[in-house]
Amino acid sequence: MEIKKTEIEGLVIIEPKVFGDNRGWFTETYSKKLLDEATGGAVFVQDNHSMSAKKGTLRGLHYQCAPMAQAKLVRCTNGAIIDVAVDVRRSSPTFMKWVAVELTAANFRQLFLPKGFLHGFVTLCDNCEVQYKVDEYYSPECDRSVRFDSPAFNIDWGVSAPIISDKDKAAPVFDPDKHAFD
Repeated sequence: MEIKKTEIEGLVIIEPKVFGDNRGWFTETYSKKLLDEATGGAVFVQDNHSMSAKKGTLRGLHYQCAPMAQAKLVRCTNGAIIDVAVDVRRSSPTFMKWVAVELTAANFRQLFLPKGFLHGFVTLCDNCEVQYKVDEYYSPECDRSVRFDSPAFNIDWGVSAPIISDKDKAAPVFDPDKHAFD
């Protein structure tokens, strides 16, 4: 596995080595030792798996607030997505900055998001599957969303009419006084 730093501290892209031959391929998708070095020792407690039937489906921006804030390790296991992480750690020099990474079943990339990030993705094809590990259990009381098109970020999702859930349509625009992590 190769760990690539992004311009945002703590947000890393993980590129597993893929070994292929006439039978297919093999890759190591998780190594506690390497991820401990890259993430500072995140211990994952839950795996999540989503499927989006249509190209242009946008999920996000989501997060869990304290005390159940989550670090995530995200990968696309079928299809392709643009995965977006927004730094909302108030003390970070990259506060309110975002990174977009193409994750596909073919490129095997994964994105690690530490606690203190908003997360979302848009599908680039039909029938996309995304799997992610989290280091805290899901908590309905701490579940939060922020509008994907919040003017504070000006994220280019690459779609003009995304397919969005009612929950995400009703999400508030980003307000640093309400949605930032201290």
